[in-house]
Amino acid sequence: MALFLFLVLAAVVLGLIGVVVEGLFYLLVIGVVVFVCALTYFALRFRRGGRRR
Repeated sequence: MALFLFLVLAAVVLGLIGVVVEGLFYLLVIGVVVFVCALTYFALRFRRGGRRR
């Protein structure tokens, strides 16, 4: 769960920097890609049920 939250936080930071700073639109694109990867990771991890501790 910590990895998912870290990826979402990184995506948000990259997206904000990409929107605010002129000429760094590619950071917004990278942020979106990281966010999609985080959602995919989250979906696959909890789809399998995960291990109960």
